[in-house]
Amino acid sequence: MKPLGVILAGGQARRMGGGDKGRLEISGISLFHHVIERLSGHVNGIVINANGDKTRFNDLSYEVVSDSIEGFAGPLAGVLAGLDHAAANGVDTIVTVAADTPFYPRDLVTRLRDAVEDMEAPLALAATRGEGGKKWMHPTFGLWPVALRDDLRMHIQDGGRKVLGWTDRHMCRDVVFESGDFDPFFNINTAEDLEKAEQRVEQSR
Repeated sequence: MKPLGVILAGGQARRMGGGDKGRLEISGISLFHHVIERLSGHVNGIVINANGDKTRFNDLSYEVVSDSIEGFAGPLAGVLAGLDHAAANGVDTIVTVAADTPFYPRDLVTRLRDAVEDMEAPLALAATRGEGGKKWMHPTFGLWPVALRDDLRMHIQDGGRKVLGWTDRHMCRDVVFESGDFDPFFNINTAEDLEKAEQRVEQSR
């Protein structure tokens, strides 16, 4: 069974003046559409994790799932919301991607799934290597098993916020993607980042 695709869009976007970063546009196309296009065909449906008024996403035609943990508990709360939704719909794994990262690898889902074929509770996170071979983790891009959702819930309720603090306890596997001249997990936090993304699109044409 393909995993459920979960777009993590619960960030507060303070450095961009607030609002939904997924609505920002690159060459006239929203970040949401860039992200969705890369997920389509690889997952068993897509949902958006976001808090607040869900109707603001009506035009996207995807179900919105909100955090079940009160307060801004970070990306792990979004993962948990996705896992709870998957469990309610008979799906045993989810893949998460960030709404502000439009160039993530097109083979993300395939590579993550291939890396955990022998795991009873498949858990994997994306990574890249920087200068000197240093590994950089991208914890909002991962494959997560529904079987661990109650353990994750307790971790968050106990005050756990760091993704790696929880995944390290469960033999999580790192899947390293080549970064080359441009980090595929480049995410947009500032107006300057948005300009760089525009330049990237122009260069790829």
